[in-house]
Amino acid sequence: MNPTLQHHLTRLANPVDAANLQRFFKTAHGEYGAGDQFRGIRVPALRQLVKQYPNLSLPEVETLLHSPWHEDRLLALLMLVRQYPKADAPKQADIFALYLRNLPRINNWDLVDTSAEHIIGAHLLAQDRALLTQLVASTNLWERRIAVMATFHFIKRGDFADTLTLAARLLTDREDLIHKAVGWMLREIGKRDLSAEETFLQTHYRQMPRTMLRYAIEKLPEERRQQYLSGTV
Repeated sequence: MNPTLQHHLTRLANPVDAANLQRFFKTAHGEYGAGDQFRGIRVPALRQLVKQYPNLSLPEVETLLHSPWHEDRLLALLMLVRQYPKADAPKQADIFALYLRNLPRINNWDLVDTSAEHIIGAHLLAQDRALLTQLVASTNLWERRIAVMATFHFIKRGDFADTLTLAARLLTDREDLIHKAVGWMLREIGKRDLSAEETFLQTHYRQMPRTMLRYAIEKLPEERRQQYLSGTV
């Protein structure tokens, strides 16, 4: 790792914050973040480091992404997110490839949500999106969440088809973190086109896990929310 950057990360570490973050991100045995390690660095401080190292080379970023420290991996992803839209096409392809070969390092919801739409979603916007089908079929929770969250890039451009297709495939997923992600993306569709969201809901709401449904209908008028919750739509 870049020694100056290593020094900054070490200096910013806070043991009290580290203990709190390890509880928040469920790192105990059997939890979704089991075994992860935290330095105790808050996100605003990491974003400042991104500004201080705007052109860190991709090999150096990849080294960061292989760190056992959660914040180092988050910093690496924030750097990729900053570099991707400013890069030429060959470098964008390199960033995309780096991301894919390091999927096992993108192993908590904040790492996914910070990066998937800006790298996977952005890269697939004008390309074949078969990768999303592969990811959503994965046995790995985080790969499925990456597939869902990548579509946020499409949603922001009025393109809902992939999100709705993935949402239908994930109705029987057993993971609460997938229910939340799908419900969130359905809610984002509704902000832009309520009829598109309601068409999906009216077809599927009785099958939807409760958390997914609650997230999806959060911004609907209270009367309409209660109709969905009570099954009287």
